[in-house]
Amino acid sequence: MIPAYMQTAYEAVMNEYEAALARAGRHDRPLLLAAVKYATDGELTALQQLGIAAVGENRVQQWQAHKPLLRPDLPVHFIGSLQKNKVKYVAGEVAVIHSVDNAALAGEIERQAAKCGRVIPVLIEINSAGEESKSGVLPEEAEPLLEVLLTLPHLAPRGFMTMGPRGLDEAGYRRLFAAVRERGLALFRQAGIGERPLFSMGMSDSMTAGVLEGADILRVGRRFFAGRPGSET
Repeated sequence: MIPAYMQTAYEAVMNEYEAALARAGRHDRPLLLAAVKYATDGELTALQQLGIAAVGENRVQQWQAHKPLLRPDLPVHFIGSLQKNKVKYVAGEVAVIHSVDNAALAGEIERQAAKCGRVIPVLIEINSAGEESKSGVLPEEAEPLLEVLLTLPHLAPRGFMTMGPRGLDEAGYRRLFAAVRERGLALFRQAGIGERPLFSMGMSDSMTAGVLEGADILRVGRRFFAGRPGSET
């Protein structure tokens, strides 16, 4: 049974999503990824009943605990900071790794992917606002990292991820996301990559801005749990 607060929260998220698509004049539908860092076991089950298309995991240990609760066909994206010693736990299963931000991590993903016989889609994480507390490369550091990724046969660089500081208004998020989009498009063009990069940008506070600036993946977490009894979320 789906808790009433989750039904309400889900409908609110979907209403904003649809309104943002209409406002942007978009006919494609970005992937709405449920970031489940804050989910209880019951909420994780409810999200699947509500019809969420994919989940995003931030922590390897938490994902291991969630796995028995997830449908086998439900795509899992790894969206959190990834330590090299944890790569072996995700390389064989996750659909996409969003948070590649250094060559050493890329090399370890390559090594583990080769062991699994996989080519893993990856995104370069860009620290769009230059926040010291956030992971990700600075925009000007994305080009050399992309060059490294292109030399690794078991990695498929598909695009870029960013988040931006909490508390910005829509215009502030749009400026950051637009800069990442333009930088990413230019980098793929310069590298001779024929396909358009994917952009993972837009979270609970910035989903509309993400849609308006061309995001292909939205990572929405705590909004799905708004109204949880005994919680401020």
